[in-house]
Amino acid sequence: MRKMNRRDFLKNISLGTAGLTLVATPALAGESQGKITGEKLPGKIRKVKETYSICCFCGCGCGLLLYSNEEDRLVFCEGYPDHPVNAGTICPKGNGIIEGNTVINKKRNRESNRRRVTKPLYRAPGSSKWEEKSWDWVMAEIAQRVKKTRDESFVEKDEHGVTVNRTTAMAHVGAAALDNEEIYLLHKMYRALGMLNIEHCARL
Repeated sequence: MRKMNRRDFLKNISLGTAGLTLVATPALAGESQGKITGEKLPGKIRKVKETYSICCFCGCGCGLLLYSNEEDRLVFCEGYPDHPVNAGTICPKGNGIIEGNTVINKKRNRESNRRRVTKPLYRAPGSSKWEEKSWDWVMAEIAQRVKKTRDESFVEKDEHGVTVNRTTAMAHVGAAALDNEEIYLLHKMYRALGMLNIEHCARL
């Protein structure tokens, strides 16, 4: 039996790996084709349309694979294995995207989750019930309360006479679904109001 040196050992390993790759390639191609046609998919996501998307819950930008049925209703969600951020993993918030999803089916009839709130609800101080309000009423009410709070808490100069033009009675927590343009405009508005407490919810 011939003694094998290090060079021969590495050469044989390389040849063996190449041979296994050639043998396994048809099988892998058949498996990929099965995923595309849906023949080998689990029953719960068989005969569905696959759509690539990005999770909007935080600033990480994880990739998602969404599966919808023939009525364009979202029925299943999983992490995208080839995405560089999450590599197929998904957190509970991302996996719960189905619960907050609203779709439009082939007949163009709008459908939504039955538990999803679709209209503004208002509960007056001391009240035990919610009332439906219009968006016009809600926006006007918010504007009035913001102005009232700012007027009552605005400070032009601090105790040392330094001009500060600020209010500490209001704060903002941003959503990761906001794009750069929206964040820019909101930040300008909050600074113009004199707000100091401006935060963000992204888990980075």
